[in-house]
Amino acid sequence: MDYFARVEKGNYEDLTWNIPEQTQGIVSIIGGNSQNFRTEVRTAEFITANYPIKEVRLVLPNTLKNNLPDLPNLVFLPSTDSGSFNESQELNDIFNGADFNLLLGDLSKNSVTGTAVAGACRRSEKMTLLTRDTVDVITNNNPERLLMNENLIFFASMTQLQKLLRAVYYPKMLLLTQSLVQVSEVLHKFTLSYPVKLVTLHDGQILLAENGIIKVASIEESGYSPMMIWSGELAAKITVLNLFNPNNYLPASISAIFQ
Repeated sequence: MDYFARVEKGNYEDLTWNIPEQTQGIVSIIGGNSQNFRTEVRTAEFITANYPIKEVRLVLPNTLKNNLPDLPNLVFLPSTDSGSFNESQELNDIFNGADFNLLLGDLSKNSVTGTAVAGACRRSEKMTLLTRDTVDVITNNNPERLLMNENLIFFASMTQLQKLLRAVYYPKMLLLTQSLVQVSEVLHKFTLSYPVKLVTLHDGQILLAENGIIKVASIEESGYSPMMIWSGELAAKITVLNLFNPNNYLPASISAIFQ
């Protein structure tokens, strides 16, 4: 398979040297609801402490206004009665006002929130990484048009990708029992059909997909456990390395995995 390649630690195009010395870029970290917002706060702190980003915006629903101290670059947006994002022009403005958006989820299952987030992602003109339950929200809100947005990266579990493919009636089945080669073939064809980029985990391997090209890295070599990979840290690293290396998704994301 000429579209498939394994990468190993120390045997890839390492782009971490390309992290600038001076601060640059704006990253918006978006998510949270009235009951849960810890991952968003922790990830914003992680990026701020470890990378030279000019501005890391923490974007939360305004139902949390009284729950947090006055943190730098904290933005509150209109919320629903259930405590997550409502439809608003401010939400669309946030997406297009950053250089890179990281959607970490913790969204309510309210249909208004789903419509608002899916619409903002569909219209996003900036690179946007979706992970954790954000992927579920998107899948439940007519994802066909959204998958045509080349600015989107889906960092999703195999189960989430399986549901996403079903939601758009994709003709190839993605099964948890498939071999690594079979899964790679499906993702190869899927990313030729849709211009989005993918990150997933299967059979102890992290898979990256773009334009039909599949790169595979051992999770053991990455230093992550299967549980840790969803903590937000790897998504943050992929966000930052892609911000500093635009239009270079696969090498930047591989560098993030092994950093």
